[in-house]
Amino acid sequence: MKTKNNMLEGNPVKSIITFAFPIMLSSLLQYNYTLVDNIIVGRYVSTNALAAVGSVAPVNSFVIGAALGLTSGFTIPVSHGFGAGDSKKVTRFAGNSISLALIIGVIIAVVAHTLSTPLLRLIGTPSEIIDLSSAYVNILYYAVPFQMLSNNFTAISRAVGESKKPLYFYTVSVIINFILDLIFVKSLSLGVEGAAFATLISQAFAALLTGIYVIKFNKNVTIKGKDLKPDLKTSWRQIILGIPVSIQFTVTSVGSMCMQSAVNSFGADVIAGFTAAGRVENLTNLPMSALGVATQTFVGQNYGAKNYSRITSSVKKIFLTDIAVSVLMSGALLLIGPPVVRLFMSEYSESIMFAAKRYLIATAECYSLVAVLFVMRNTLQGLGFTYANMIAGAGEFFGRLSVAFIFTPLIGFDAVCYSAPAAWLLADIPITVIYLFKHRKFKRLARESQIAPSHKSAE
Repeated sequence: MKTKNNMLEGNPVKSIITFAFPIMLSSLLQYNYTLVDNIIVGRYVSTNALAAVGSVAPVNSFVIGAALGLTSGFTIPVSHGFGAGDSKKVTRFAGNSISLALIIGVIIAVVAHTLSTPLLRLIGTPSEIIDLSSAYVNILYYAVPFQMLSNNFTAISRAVGESKKPLYFYTVSVIINFILDLIFVKSLSLGVEGAAFATLISQAFAALLTGIYVIKFNKNVTIKGKDLKPDLKTSWRQIILGIPVSIQFTVTSVGSMCMQSAVNSFGADVIAGFTAAGRVENLTNLPMSALGVATQTFVGQNYGAKNYSRITSSVKKIFLTDIAVSVLMSGALLLIGPPVVRLFMSEYSESIMFAAKRYLIATAECYSLVAVLFVMRNTLQGLGFTYANMIAGAGEFFGRLSVAFIFTPLIGFDAVCYSAPAAWLLADIPITVIYLFKHRKFKRLARESQIAPSHKSAE
């Protein structure tokens, strides 16, 4: 099996950055689904409509995070098999993951439609926007199976060393989303429902295009019809790997919902400002996130190849690289944040801008904390220790929970602004401890693997 970007040899940091760049651009394009919806809804519908779209973010993350977390675990054995040069293992786990993604995606979509409106009420969504929020999110949930499939196909490609092709397909789907947004929202005046339908259709295209590439054209994965038949033993192993990642996203989202309930108490203008600033923050953390995803692939392939010394020597370099990127992104957040926030408003609002600026400053001050989280979490995930994701998610949950129910009543909106940094810190502490423990183990394995060949040659 061959790949254009060989992570099993050569300069590890260069390999990871090269691999991460298309991932960052793909994530940027995927992020544009929400960003474009927000901008067009905010400019061509109303501030209430923007607040409605923004207020569903924690509920949507709860559902989508649970779904996509599973697919992240499904493809870990694919990277291990690729690193080990085991094409049968690659094919078996890749084919099975596709069937699992579709089946579970449909189940999650059905459950999500039942829970969405009660969850919106639970987090205190203001009465003037709850109908808009419910209408928007319930259309989006029809896209869950498509999102799971496209995410799974993309994860398969990355597991075997291909990060560029998904970029092309997401480019097409984002262009479709933008055109449909303008048609449905601006021209046909379909409001938030139009924005949701545009996203649904474009997600379906993304799933179709990525699926065709993986099944028909990716030379490192030879999936036949028989490989798509679910196998109980294989499915169980993939689900066991995926559940902790899914729980991590779910628990974090519950914390975000608690945080959103605190934000909602400040009214629609603050919700809109918090939403717009959050979109900018999500934009600037894409480089760090992409490096994390690339690190997972790097670690997974080298773990499969038993290159333990390469793993231990490279993670420190990757960690320092991501910290440096976080410092640059802090500056970018402060520089481009306020101008981008204004794109969300049809008319300038002082109260919206005040809320957005406070959030941006608090995040920029603590951005390196999220860089630590991305590197540690994805390294452990690449090794197959997905339970660490669950522990990190619990830390994030307690961080947001304490801010929402203890510090916000005491301090006010400033506490809300520091909710994400508090969550990152409480996730960083346990996951770093776990990594350091595993690091010692892999250094020992690296020494043993070097000693064994020398003994053999001596004989």
